Amino acid sequence: MKRLLLFAMVCASISFVSAQKKFDKVSKVTSSEIRWWGYKVVKTEASSHSGTVKLKSGKFNFDHTVLVDGEFIIDMRSMMAGDVSDEDQIKLTDDLKSSNFFEVKKFPIAKFHLTKIIPLANSEYNSTVYGDLTLKGVRKTISFPANVYVTQFTTVIESAKFSLNRRDFKVFYQSSLKDYFIKNEMDIQFKVSTEKLDNDNRIPVKKKK
Repeated sequence: MKRLLLFAMVCASISFVSAQKKFDKVSKVTSSEIRWWGYKVVKTEASSHSGTVKLKSGKFNFDHTVLVDGEFIIDMRSMMAGDVSDEDQIKLTDDLKSSNFFEVKKFPIAKFHLTKIIPLANSEYNSTVYGDLTLKGVRKTISFPANVYVTQFTTVIESAKFSLNRRDFKVFYQSSLKDYFIKNEMDIQFKVSTEKLDNDNRIPVKKKK
């Protein structure tokens, strides 16, 4: 009985160590910029709004020198409308953070788990990025074009401006006619990097062998 218990403990220890050593290298994001755009159904400059939200933390996981995946935490409390000023800015920002839209008190963070990168040829962007976005407790798989550069453990991702359907993530007025005047599509564009690289030293991500 004692030998059986000891064997079980050894197996558990080995499993724990193996789980701990899942990746050979973790590279943390040191620079980030995330922008958003929202629109009224009648899309004009006056009825469109834009702003920013900050990345709380981010990292890329590597197996040797091969990029495996990435994990990013977005601080929804940092959301800010940037195209209006003074009282209008405060009012719009507070509305976006309220239960009418992103409900940041209940859902203070959003998460993006980067699952794969598929290189593209003959395109404005060199890759398609795939991953799972969790927003307001709802997880959806999304994809978007991006320029991705990986040099050893240094990584840069510069996305195109891409659209999300806000209703997929329950981002809407719960009971108001106002919601019918807002487009379901909201646009996102971001850049994240593990360190600053000059253009001459950027290497596009390569397809896994």
